[in-house]
Amino acid sequence: MRRHLVFSAFTGVGLPNHGPGLWWHPSARTIEHTDLDGWLSLARKLEEARFDLVFFGDSVGVPDVYRGRPDQALIDALGIPSGDPSVLISALASVTAELGLVFTSSTLQEHPFNFARKLSTLDHLSRGRVGWNIVTGYAASAARNFGLGELPDHDERYRRADEYMEVVYKLWEGSWEERASIRDAGRRVYTDPARVHAIEHEGEHFTVAGPHLPSPSPQRTPVLFQAGASGTGRAFAARHAEGVFMIARSPAGAAAHVADVRARAAAYGRRASDLIFLQGLWFVIGDSEVEARRREAELIDWVSVEGVLADLSGKLGVDLGDVDLDQPVSQLRVPGVQGIVDTLRDSGAAGTGTFRDLAGRLLGARLVGTPDQIADQLETWVGAGVDGVNVMDVPGHGAFEDFARDLAPVLQRRGLMQREYTGGTLRQKLLRADARLPPRHPAARYRR
Repeated sequence: MRRHLVFSAFTGVGLPNHGPGLWWHPSARTIEHTDLDGWLSLARKLEEARFDLVFFGDSVGVPDVYRGRPDQALIDALGIPSGDPSVLISALASVTAELGLVFTSSTLQEHPFNFARKLSTLDHLSRGRVGWNIVTGYAASAARNFGLGELPDHDERYRRADEYMEVVYKLWEGSWEERASIRDAGRRVYTDPARVHAIEHEGEHFTVAGPHLPSPSPQRTPVLFQAGASGTGRAFAARHAEGVFMIARSPAGAAAHVADVRARAAAYGRRASDLIFLQGLWFVIGDSEVEARRREAELIDWVSVEGVLADLSGKLGVDLGDVDLDQPVSQLRVPGVQGIVDTLRDSGAAGTGTFRDLAGRLLGARLVGTPDQIADQLETWVGAGVDGVNVMDVPGHGAFEDFARDLAPVLQRRGLMQREYTGGTLRQKLLRADARLPPRHPAARYRR
């Protein structure tokens, strides 16, 4: 039988910024992000619906490039206010038993020694259900928040991230031998000191003595996710990632992305089965196609165009505050905007699309129709080599409720979504692999 798709609920401890302005749409049922009861209820519902995991996006910088101020980010709740997802995950672990718990953390924001300790603690408390989405950061404001001054350039951030990974691998995989915790009450020895090792890492960016403080957790290293789309980002994913988040605009684009990263991974001695690819999709479900298209158009009309520009300004590092919203994007000559033009070209609007048109298109790829029609469309993405779906939280947590109630039963009947959990750690469930990283992963070289 064909393996089911992996379904991830993509949200954040704040308001989702992949739909600027949609939080105030009348149909939005976004929970208050500081309401713990609401989060606990959501986690239970996701597990009841048999989602594989919940994934928290995050950023530690504020989009402040647009018009030189963070005003629009504050108005549209673009990354602010937001909380720390790693704190919330510990609470969600207490009310779930199978749901994977994945969060984003930048290699700029926390020292690797403390971060490795935090992840091991969470992996212990969740019985091996934790994953980490590795990001290198793109916001200059994030660098300033951590005393780094100017944001390191793109390739330098990835070089720093490679060393960061080396440190956490040494702590997770190499500091404690497998049988270090002997807990021998008769001899009154809890841990065998000969089997616990300092890592004595001295590198360009980090100096860490060790040893790692927690004992080995069920997975040792959490499941590793990455979402880089650049050549450098794809190479990083090919070396380190087990799950790759994508935002391709079409199945053809997804197929090209998957093939590229898999080929790069093979060059590093890894197997195709070592990685899964999750495509970000927005679902608009209706009792009829007409109703679904009406809902889609209505939601797009509610998108904050200025919020989209503020978000893009932060990601591109280019202030788009003076852009004429009715000017064709193809006529704009601003560094970094070529990717936006490519987005419109992929959607068939190059040359005529304006920034005002762009707002709805940048919500991402979406499947619109009745549950059966959407299931048919998903089959096309499966044919492109996609292993799973990152279900976008637009316009609020109600999106997950609609998905669970209306779409999940249809997908389960077709074998596209799991009916029951298989047990084991998150790595075992997602990759049909051992609880620990395979020996061909770069982390394995640090094992004793």
